[in-house]
Amino acid sequence: MSNEKKKTGLSAPILATAVNKYLPLVEKELEGNSIQMSSYARQCVMSAMVQINRLIADSGLAWGDLDSSNLTDMLLTIAGWELNPSAMPREVYFTLRNKKVKQVDAGSGRTVEGWKKMLEIGIEGDGNDAILARFGRNVRTVHPYWAVREGDGFEYPAFNGLEITPPKWQPKGRGKIVRVVYPVTYTDGHTEYHIGEREDVLNNLMAHISNNMMNATFGIAPDRYKASPEQKKQIDAAKKEMMKKARELGFGVLDAEEFEPFISPAWRSDYSREAMILRKMRNNVVKKIPKDFAIPRAALAFAESEGGAYSENVIEADFAEIGVTQSAEEQERLAKLNEEMAKEGGENAADKG
Repeated sequence: MSNEKKKTGLSAPILATAVNKYLPLVEKELEGNSIQMSSYARQCVMSAMVQINRLIADSGLAWGDLDSSNLTDMLLTIAGWELNPSAMPREVYFTLRNKKVKQVDAGSGRTVEGWKKMLEIGIEGDGNDAILARFGRNVRTVHPYWAVREGDGFEYPAFNGLEITPPKWQPKGRGKIVRVVYPVTYTDGHTEYHIGEREDVLNNLMAHISNNMMNATFGIAPDRYKASPEQKKQIDAAKKEMMKKARELGFGVLDAEEFEPFISPAWRSDYSREAMILRKMRNNVVKKIPKDFAIPRAALAFAESEGGAYSENVIEADFAEIGVTQSAEEQERLAKLNEEMAKEGGENAADKG
């Protein structure tokens, strides 16, 4: 990547131009939903654009390199959520994906397939808590969550018809976190205890691995787009076998060398593994509690934020699950992988055209 291109991404005038272009669009859209943009929402949008600009620059790109079709929606979502990417601890973050797009070839005038970088948004644990406190249906108070460890004393809540006996927790501070409990008080005065288990996070991890295997061919073909029908069957069979093994290993898959290419460092690294599992436990609880959003787009973005389903046209080479900074070596490896995929995808699209 050239220094010149990096400077383009970091340029203050370029950032100012982007702000002047997109901020009025966000304000207009909010007004269309009868919502007055608060000063804090404006601050969140500005912080988001600074963070996006930094991501663009760190990736060796310029604003013009992005597929900006979803950028206004993304900033509108930030304003609607009032989540600040510059908050400490961080409430929301951004990542890049490769997206297959159709575009007109300047030379031939024919429509061909190519690749574009697209921004995506992810919510951190504290961001989900903030969303629940602001938009939870009939929610009055979101109390601090309980992080229950293996060695703690814990009794689940008990029910007698509509009467509930609250859970009991005796913290002892020993062992891994095995569950989280969110006590939430509602506007009618009753309190519910929403519980997320560590074992449930295995579903998140399996989805992450399966998604990162999207482009894997296991040496059967050069890439999945050039695979013959018979090779595609062999690749699918290999993926199913790998996923079966992953499920059998459970969390042990994080230390299995053969799965390393398909699991991001945020999951595998000893220093961040438990933080990732805790974040997923928290997200799994909070996302299930009903919410009422003033902006329909914010509701849709919230549903999509944990990556429940991915289009076949999306390459998960940028590891959207990462909530921490990658090493320089990992960034370089992923950048090369993206370049190779984009080149091969473009050549394949041209051949089809």
